Amino acid sequence: MPRKRTIVVVEDEDAIRRGIVDILKMAGYEVVEAADGLAGLTEARRAGVDLVLLDLLMPKMDGIEVLVELRATHASLPVIILTARGGEDDRVQGLRRGADDYVVKPFSARELLARVEAVLRRSPERPNPVLNLSAGDVTVDCGRREVIGPGDVRTALSEMEGAILGRLAAHAGRTVSREELLSCVWGIRDGQIETRAIDMHITRLRQKLAGGEKESPTEWIVTVRGKGYMLGADIQLDKGGADEGTP
Repeated sequence: MPRKRTIVVVEDEDAIRRGIVDILKMAGYEVVEAADGLAGLTEARRAGVDLVLLDLLMPKMDGIEVLVELRATHASLPVIILTARGGEDDRVQGLRRGADDYVVKPFSARELLARVEAVLRRSPERPNPVLNLSAGDVTVDCGRREVIGPGDVRTALSEMEGAILGRLAAHAGRTVSREELLSCVWGIRDGQIETRAIDMHITRLRQKLAGGEKESPTEWIVTVRGKGYMLGADIQLDKGGADEGTP
């Protein structure tokens, strides 16, 4: 019998937290609760956690602080932030700090579960045959999801960032549309996530690929206006053997 996925719910408002917990439990998830940011960070760092639902306005530590601290030790742990309607700045800041997605309050049980399932989904359409990418003094270890810059400075990629880069690398030479990224990286086929979230992930990924510099001398990810993104033409690919690229 497959292991139940464990989700940590970090929310200080009791009624909202209990509602989220009930929704998740009814959907078959194991749920751990935390009523403040500090407790949430502790619970999120425990072994076996699969995803964190993180409110932004909380006592002891706010959600952004929790996210920053969590990313320092768990770069690939999926995080969905919970934000108030109209809090666009908070949503943008959360995405920049490493959140995988966000849900705007008030939200329905259906929307919450759709976003949770999409982030947790491990689609068979997400192969990554490329072992390493390199350009200039920067190398990406795709298996470890790690950018290695000058002086052996290492920067971890989140799971979403690694999946985006892997998709672009697996289809080097052609444009990968936002819709394709939604389908193959997020596992979404009906527009449940705004394309802005994709753009924010691309921006953060570009910053990491710059190897600690403000701008990279190499264009790792090219924006194809009105269509999507593609891997830069100067990026070297090491597939470690035969080409197993997907169609």
